[in-house]
Amino acid sequence: MFLDGIIDYAGLYPPASLNMQDMVSAWVRGLSSEQDWMLGRVIVPVDRLDEFENISESLIPRGDEEEPWVISALLSASAETSLEEQAGRIGIFNERHAGEGNGGAVIDVVEVPGSDAVSIDVMIDQLPEEVFPFFELPVDGDIRGMLAVLVGSDAGAKIRTGGMKPELYPTTEQLSNFILQCSLADVPFKATAGLHHPLLNHNDDIGVMQFGFLNVFLASLLASAGEESVDVIESMLTRSDLAGIEFGNEGIVVDGSMLGLDVIEDARIAFSLSFGSCSIDEPIEDLVGLGLLPATKGQ
Repeated sequence: MFLDGIIDYAGLYPPASLNMQDMVSAWVRGLSSEQDWMLGRVIVPVDRLDEFENISESLIPRGDEEEPWVISALLSASAETSLEEQAGRIGIFNERHAGEGNGGAVIDVVEVPGSDAVSIDVMIDQLPEEVFPFFELPVDGDIRGMLAVLVGSDAGAKIRTGGMKPELYPTTEQLSNFILQCSLADVPFKATAGLHHPLLNHNDDIGVMQFGFLNVFLASLLASAGEESVDVIESMLTRSDLAGIEFGNEGIVVDGSMLGLDVIEDARIAFSLSFGSCSIDEPIEDLVGLGLLPATKGQ
């Protein structure tokens, strides 16, 4: 339950930077693996949907018994293609692949940069109702105004947790503030980049400490359960081992306090939704190494 659908696959993006053919192949392999239940959506920029369609046409599931692919489309903030045009492209894709009799793939989420409350409010009105938007918020300032726009609007926030430059990594204070403010505002969120590994680790290529996805999602469970202490959230974000954390059939014990299945389910369904990763294998292999997942065939 805690890890269900937690990985949004972003193989087109750095550091993997796969071409479309290899990305689609990796996505299909992931869906055929023993840990397919951990996969949520595949991430495709809207301006590459034609390429994605051409390569995946024969691979998209068509049978009544098969689960359709769910896709998150990244919208561009450039002036070259208007938001209306991009939304129209999504509509065309869904007509081809998610219409009655054509079931097999659907874009139900979009991700778009959000720079301020006014622009986010305008974009919410322009986006089609059938997609759920995540707005990537800047974390180097006060985000409460932007979150206020998202409250009750059937939209979520997105935080960038890494990238190819050190400045793309948020500080512990920024990340903890983001999680707490989203929790207080009751706004769901997703994370993107830098979360390949479960726990706090050093990225030797970039030269920074990077958070783990267990750090982020356990911190979100604490916040969802009512924890408002910045110190507690920051402590969870900076753990590099599982000392004091136990995963069991009844829930997760953190420093002697039980986070029950109801808390986990509520948080994962309505609060901390997923993280984007350019690798499917790395997160799973690390979880196997920690003893949190059984070894799969070939490991």
